[in-house]
Amino acid sequence: MRALNCLVAASLLVASLQTATAKDSEHWVVSWTGAVQGPYPVGNPSAQPEQKFAFPEPAAGARDQSGSAALIRGSNIPVTFAGTASVTVSPGNSVWSDAIALPFAKRPDDLAGRRLAVSFHVAGQSGPMTWHAKALTTSYVSAPGAGAKGALEDEASFPYATASWFFLDAIEMTAPADAFAIMAFGDSITDGTASTMNGDDRWPNVLSRRLKAVYGNKVAVVNGGIGGNQIAGPAEYGPDKPYAGGPASGQRLERDVLSLSGISSLIWLEGINDFSKNGNFTADQVIAAMKDRVARLRAKWPQARIIGATVVSALGSTSAAHGFPEQDDKRKALNAFIRSSGTFDGVIDFDRATLDPASGGLKPEFVPESTTGGAGDKLHPNRTGYLAMGQAIDLELFKPGKISRSAKQ
Repeated sequence: MRALNCLVAASLLVASLQTATAKDSEHWVVSWTGAVQGPYPVGNPSAQPEQKFAFPEPAAGARDQSGSAALIRGSNIPVTFAGTASVTVSPGNSVWSDAIALPFAKRPDDLAGRRLAVSFHVAGQSGPMTWHAKALTTSYVSAPGAGAKGALEDEASFPYATASWFFLDAIEMTAPADAFAIMAFGDSITDGTASTMNGDDRWPNVLSRRLKAVYGNKVAVVNGGIGGNQIAGPAEYGPDKPYAGGPASGQRLERDVLSLSGISSLIWLEGINDFSKNGNFTADQVIAAMKDRVARLRAKWPQARIIGATVVSALGSTSAAHGFPEQDDKRKALNAFIRSSGTFDGVIDFDRATLDPASGGLKPEFVPESTTGGAGDKLHPNRTGYLAMGQAIDLELFKPGKISRSAKQ
């Protein structure tokens, strides 16, 4: 898939897109997500260009402008909402588009290595914009007041770049009945901090490529990571109390996981921010919150696999909020729970894959940053570290079939 275009008039928008009518032999499967964390500019972007030229006043948001880039000629398909060319979404709400067909999807040779582009025209002034700060993928924006440019297929009208995603938070596709999706859920280490800009080398990307070698296009790995996210906190979150890491895991389960289609497994890697100086929760508090979230997932997803992933070390981090011994002690306690409690249907030991036994921190080769260069923060693995994490995952965890659970759970 490469390009489609939609016209959106929005306030605080959590929009999503679907793409064809499912037949009896098919079902809907989520194929991309960009978990939103609240109003721009609250968040933790990486490699962000200067945004004042595209969005001069954050509170005002976008003004009569579009987002797009150069597209494959003839691939631009208009999207409708309940049969109309535009939709107004009230603050805090979300809208699915009508299903559309993408004829070019039948030409796989034309699509190899390309991205799907989704364009919006924001009519008038949007107000505070819903966004995913750390896209680590370049998108393009027209100048304020430029008008509707989404129908264009060249790049001339889109001079400004952003390393974040705005408005759109999910895309679903029709797929064969045996197709499935895997949700990678967590914080910045799932979101991909310190990976390569536009490199698609986060650990979920590595897992995706490995699974596609086995299952072809019948599997999608979608990323539900938000930089700074926590399991147990913040206690309050809302438009008047935004938090850079977005709402706590329990507050976003319905929106970012349970409302999406075709997910057969969830990998949960999270906890280091709960133990930072910004979170400062106890290990018992985080474990209790994690048990609660797992129970809620299972209540709606009795046949889905929920896989726990051990938290990688931040010991010695240069980040002011991380890297101290007490945090590492709590991390080890959480990892012991993940490994041995029987709460999960499987365990991925990212800690073992990344730990330097000599220092107790990340292996030295996993530290220098890939996004912008530099020494790295000893908190986020680089491309090499994410590759090691993705390679450490046992693909048998996702093999289709009935699962059994122990009495402990």
